[in-house]
Amino acid sequence: MHNEHSDACPVHVSFVDSHTLFLYILSTLRISQGGFLKRFFNFVKIEHTLFTLPLIYAGFFLGLQQPPTVSHLVLVLAAAVGARTTSFALNRIIDREIDKRNPRTSSRELPSGVMSLGEAIGVLAAGCTLYFGAAWLISGFCLLLSPIPLIIFVIYPYMKRFTMYAHFGVGLGMSMAPLGGYFAASPSFTNMLPAVFLCLFTIFWGAGFDIIYATLDEEFDRSERLYSFVSRLGKTRALLWSSLFHLIAFISLVMLFVTTIRTWFALPFLLATGGMLWLEQHRSENVELSFFRINAALGFVVFAMILFK
Repeated sequence: MHNEHSDACPVHVSFVDSHTLFLYILSTLRISQGGFLKRFFNFVKIEHTLFTLPLIYAGFFLGLQQPPTVSHLVLVLAAAVGARTTSFALNRIIDREIDKRNPRTSSRELPSGVMSLGEAIGVLAAGCTLYFGAAWLISGFCLLLSPIPLIIFVIYPYMKRFTMYAHFGVGLGMSMAPLGGYFAASPSFTNMLPAVFLCLFTIFWGAGFDIIYATLDEEFDRSERLYSFVSRLGKTRALLWSSLFHLIAFISLVMLFVTTIRTWFALPFLLATGGMLWLEQHRSENVELSFFRINAALGFVVFAMILFK
């Protein structure tokens, strides 16, 4: 099989090819003892995919010039799941010793011994296989760029060891989702301004809510000399910066709306996104609500806005 693609559509494989890829990954996950799949889903926090999955498809539909095929949609999903699995596995493996010392995270699979390091590396390998395989099947262009997100995924877990700007590592990693979706639909660097605005939104949205999440570990991070806005500036000042980052995120989304979307049908979703970002800041004391629930819904609201372009 070769990696040539036409201008009309970068996907050059059938649905059977993508289905075979899924079956291969599932078979690698089932070789371990019973219960591994449950540990796997807990290990990679599969529910956090809700943060980035709608943004991947937002970027995809932003760059789309013609109706997508089923195989195209499935391959984008496969790449998303593979990248998400790889990112979380790397994060958990790199941070396993820190997680062991943190009372909040000591019960995670690696620190607690529920999952072995070998199994975690196996999950990492499966995620990489799915990600690179899907990128290859989408287009040669996507395969060529596919190592870039992985470089970011490797670097950002280490950032909290030396800079409080580690929150932007999270945002930058998340921004690979809409950018990857855009390139899956439009495999070139031309007319990228809409994708840039969506990536800027994602970077500052991710950095802002990661500061909120970091409030859970304020004292631990100080004791371990780990860097975050919260541990270095204090909770009050850190949340002010989080608010500013979310304001910049909303402005980036407004620029996307003004330059690209420009339909009244999309306006309610833009305003809803602004309202949700405000609510996330207003309820930042309730991390379960502000970090998990609001963010899980916010990406879908942005995706809905993109659909009306």
